[in-house]
Order: sequence, then C-alpha cells, then structure tokens
Amino acid sequence: MQNKHGDFVWYELLTPDANAAQAFYGPMLGWEFVDSQMPDISYHLVSAADVDGNGRHEVAGVMTLTPEMVEGGARPVWLGYIAVENVDETVASMQASGGQLLMPAQDIPGVGRMAMVGDPDGVPFYVMTAASDTPSFAFAADKPRPGHCAWNELCAGNQAGAWDFYGKHFGWKKDGEMDMGDMGTYDFIRHGGMIGAIMQKSPDMPMPTWSYYFRVVDIDVAVKHVKAAGGQLMHGPEEIPGGEYVIVGADPQGAVFCLIGVRNAA
Repeated sequence: MQNKHGDFVWYELLTPDANAAQAFYGPMLGWEFVDSQMPDISYHLVSAADVDGNGRHEVAGVMTLTPEMVEGGARPVWLGYIAVENVDETVASMQASGGQLLMPAQDIPGVGRMAMVGDPDGVPFYVMTAASDTPSFAFAADKPRPGHCAWNELCAGNQAGAWDFYGKHFGWKKDGEMDMGDMGTYDFIRHGGMIGAIMQKSPDMPMPTWSYYFRVVDIDVAVKHVKAAGGQLMHGPEEIPGGEYVIVGADPQGAVFCLIGVRNAA
C-alpha cells in the first residue's frame, strides 16, 4: 500500500511534557514510545501494534515544546501531516490561493522534507515528502487498527472555501453528506478510500481546527482512563452511524484529542 499525494501519513503531538504524554496516551492506546535521538530537539516516536501480528507501526511523534517555542506562541496541540509530491511547489501553490506558510520547508535526514502551513482559515498542518517509499500506516486506511488514526475531521470557518482549497491541492473529493440540521452538512472526504469529513464551524466554537480520531479497543475503558489519568472529558461518548462511539477530550497538558471505538460492555 503506497502512500500518494494527499494522504495523511503522520500525526504529531506538541506538548511541554513528553513523559506525561507517555503516561497518559500509552495505556489508553497501546502506544510505545522511543526517543528518536534527534539532535537539538526532544522528539519521541510512537508505535502501535499491527492487528495482523506483524510487529508494530510507527503512527505518531511527540515533540517537547521548549520555552522559546512557548514564548513564540506554540501551545499543546495535535497536528497532521499530509503527503505531497513536492513540498516547495505545494507551498507556493497554497500561498497563491490564500494559504499561509507557518514554518519554512526543511529537510530532516532520513525522514524527508516538510513545511508547516495554514489553510485560508489559519488551520495548521504539515505537508511532507518522505525520504523513502516505505508506506505509512499512521492513518488506518485499510481496516480498523487500534492505536492508529481512524478519521480526519476538519471544522472549517468556510466549508465551501475549504473544499476548494483542499480539493485543489490534494485532489480530495466530496462523497456524500450527512444532514446535521442547523449545523449544515457533514461532508465526507474520499481520497481513494474514505479518509474523513469537512463540516462548518458553529458560532460557539472558538476557532476552525483539524481533529484526529484515534481508535481504542473499548470507548468506556478509555473514558475511565481519561478521568483517572488527569484528562478532561469534553464531549461524549456519542454514538455515530455504524454503532461506534466517539469522545473529545483534553490531555493533562491541554492538548485536545479525539477517540473512536466500540462499546464492549454488555
């Protein structure tokens, strides 16, 4: 399964405390953490077990925020990486159509070339050209995989404008919608398979944002862990079409996260 232009290929947590992140997310998602040994920054690689028993997949990274980053405005947050064929060409094209360059393109040896950008609403994410053809399973496009991302959801300031922007630069197509009443429609994103959705931000939401839903084995067990481990449950569990449940929470350092899973209790 090769990744293509427009695929989600990585997720990254910015946090002031990597050890606390490991204690919070590790037991809940079955994650293991390894120090990347990158020079000059604290960066841990996160892996989840392969459901087929073939070892583990690297699914995310944890970057420790330095005091300088915090002074520059960085806050605890989850960010996504989208694969592109050419980072510099994509960034230039995005800037010409209302996007923003938030962090200049840089090369990381053995990893690839990447840049942090913002869409016309200012929602941040990374674009990346990997250094190798090794496929990423960070987003589980083929089957449900606990510990992997299962859904990518954009709450946009301008839903129609978001479709124009992301469709142009990543080739995403709308494939159906769900009526949400006063909130408008929940538009499904197809890029090969179904990868997520775009919805319109409601007036009571503070800002447009990307949300990434990681899969847990049992949503009720996850809820208990969130509360016991110092996190905050902000929404849910809410049943969604198909019989699964989702929650939205904040980890002890303040990063908002989302989970999806079944209810296994009788």
